[in-house]
Amino acid sequence: MARSWERMVQRNTKQINQQRKKQGKDSIYTSSTKTAAKSIDIFKGRNIVFPVVLMLLGIMFWVVGSIDEAKGSRILANWLGVVLYFLLAALLFFRRPFLKVERARISTIKYNRERFLAAADIEKITLSRSVVTIKYKGKRKQWIFSKLINRYDTAAMGERLEQFAKNNNIEVVHE
Repeated sequence: MARSWERMVQRNTKQINQQRKKQGKDSIYTSSTKTAAKSIDIFKGRNIVFPVVLMLLGIMFWVVGSIDEAKGSRILANWLGVVLYFLLAALLFFRRPFLKVERARISTIKYNRERFLAAADIEKITLSRSVVTIKYKGKRKQWIFSKLINRYDTAAMGERLEQFAKNNNIEVVHE
C-alpha cells in the first residue's frame, strides 16, 4: 500500500475506534494488534563512538578559538560551531539505533529513516560473538550490528535472528 493510503486508513481507524469506545464496544483490530505486538522484538543499542569524536572536535575548536580570541574576530562563529558540535553529539547519543525483528521482515534506522528488509530479500545472516551481519540477496550491501561500536546485545539478537531465519528459511552462518 502507498504511504498516503496507509495514513488515511490509520486516521479513519482511529476515528472509528474513538466512536466505538464512546459506544462501549471493542475497538477494531484489537486481537490482531495484540498478537502482532507480541511477535515484534526490538534490540536497542547506544551510539557512543561518534558522539565522543564530535565532543572531542568541539573541545578542540573551543581551545583553538580561545587561543585565537586575542584578535577578537569571529568569536560568535567559533562559539556557534562549538555549540553545534555539542548539540550534534547529544542528538546522536540520545537517538538510539535499533534492530526490529518482526515475523517476515526486519527493520533498522539508517540515514535518519527506518529501513525495512523483507525475509525474501535476505541472503544470509552471519552471527559471531560481537557482530551480527545481515546480507542482502544479490547485492553487496550488508547491515552490521556491532557490540563494540553501538553496544548491541548481540547474543540475544543472534538467538532471535536464528529463530527468524529458521521460520523464513534463511541461511545462518556462525563464526
